[in-house]
Amino acid sequence: MSETESTVMDPPKSEETPKEETSSTVTDSLSFNIWPPTNRTRDAVVLRLVETLTTDTVLSKRYGSVSTEEAEESARLIEQEAFSAAQTEHESRFGSGSGSGSNSVEEGIEILQVYSKEVSRRMLEFAKSRAEKAPPAPAPAEVETE
Repeated sequence: MSETESTVMDPPKSEETPKEETSSTVTDSLSFNIWPPTNRTRDAVVLRLVETLTTDTVLSKRYGSVSTEEAEESARLIEQEAFSAAQTEHESRFGSGSGSGSNSVEEGIEILQVYSKEVSRRMLEFAKSRAEKAPPAPAPAEVETE
């Protein structure tokens, strides 16, 4: 191997060492928002609602379980309505410009709590209204003792 081949293959040597990123640069690029939730989070909420409505839970024991098809449709609607209500609350409290990532973590937590309460309230209302429409369950047969 000749000397010129070696020089061509070797990377150029820089006299300056690259500057390390400062902690402020790293911190600035690691911002996150609590509100609005990601689509992935919203989908997880819907899946959890479906699970709660269709499986053996305290809610289904009290108000009756729901078919998977009905639960999926209702869960999506419950989540959308809760999200809209929380978004409206967010805009009324913090202004409409705050929804694009400029909100503080504290604001996000407050609105996330509103969203969570709305989801729970609407799920309970759905279960109750469905139970009211259902025909009454037959009374258990009495056993006669002699």
